[in-house]
Amino acid sequence: MTYGEKALIAHEKSKGKIEMKSKLPVTNAEDLSIAYTPGVAQPCLEISKNKEDAYRYTAKGNLVAVVTDGTAVLGLGNIGPEAAMPVMEGKSILFKAFANVDAFPICLDTTDTEEIIKTVKYLAPTFGGINLEDIGAPRCFEIEKRLQEELDIPVFHDDQHGTAIIVSAAVINALKIVGKPIETAKFVVNGCGAAGSATIKMLMNLGATDILAVDLPGILNTDMKGKIDDAKYHLAEITNKDHRSGGLKEALVGADVFIGVSAPNIVTADMVRSMNKDAVVFAMANPVPEIMPDVAKEGGARVVGTGRSDFPNQINNVAVFPGIFRGALDVRASDINEEMKLAAAKAIAYCVSDDELTPEYIMPMAFDEKVIKAVAEAVAEAARDSGVARI
Repeated sequence: MTYGEKALIAHEKSKGKIEMKSKLPVTNAEDLSIAYTPGVAQPCLEISKNKEDAYRYTAKGNLVAVVTDGTAVLGLGNIGPEAAMPVMEGKSILFKAFANVDAFPICLDTTDTEEIIKTVKYLAPTFGGINLEDIGAPRCFEIEKRLQEELDIPVFHDDQHGTAIIVSAAVINALKIVGKPIETAKFVVNGCGAAGSATIKMLMNLGATDILAVDLPGILNTDMKGKIDDAKYHLAEITNKDHRSGGLKEALVGADVFIGVSAPNIVTADMVRSMNKDAVVFAMANPVPEIMPDVAKEGGARVVGTGRSDFPNQINNVAVFPGIFRGALDVRASDINEEMKLAAAKAIAYCVSDDELTPEYIMPMAFDEKVIKAVAEAVAEAARDSGVARI
């Protein structure tokens, strides 16, 4: 029986994956009078005098909305809000299981940017944070940017930043293995949607200076103005310092690190052979990567990672978002800024000690409890240091 067949049976039997439970007993009249009327009026009055008391008297401080419009779900594409619900439920239970964050799926029946922004703003008083999920590019960039500007709670688009953080952690450790400094390493990032764009920008924040961004039109460059959207043109402006052109095959010649967030089976062993010695290959298309690990190794790659759990070096953002929000909520952060993201990436990387590092072990296991704890602590400290913590 396949995992898909098993999942159908499990989901039908349980009618989804989440439920609501009470923190207070409601077994008699006394309980009811405290949890509901008449007693509940008192916390309402206190919050009406000071909105910040919502964190004191309600679940707000540990509650995250997982918001989608269903337009970019996994590798399935635009399947709609109803069909996105199983993924959003899954995300919610991962928040709870890994970081004890209470998360709730919100699947919106609109793809209009302004309507999504307006709706999330209307919902925001209920939540301590907003996790945007599976919203197609380039709308996701504007939605996140506007919500970050207009709300005073953390807003985090996991498809962008969760991927960027976990890839950055993998890069930190892979470059230790091959002995190459990030400042001089040559990167190729294939796939310039939400994940690829954020990954490029985070690599630059870590010190990378030589990056080629590759998408369907080829290596992005400034000659493509008017032929690519504004988000991709911005990438063309900040990458490709030698103004190279061509496709993925040409981009990989002389590269040190390949990062794929794109499509299956588009990289060959010969393309890996054209990279520099001790190449690093992160092929993260799911479920079929850009190149299978054994083929990448055949081409001479020293370190190989994928998004899959059945190969070494799984690069999966399940190690990121629970800890990011745990840390942000714990200090009541108003934002999840670049300092907090960088702190998360380094915390994940440092969970594998230098003594433990091998080409087959650069990433900590997702179920390792110390990872989420390390990320949460690092994020909370970065929030305090950068001035966005409120407690």
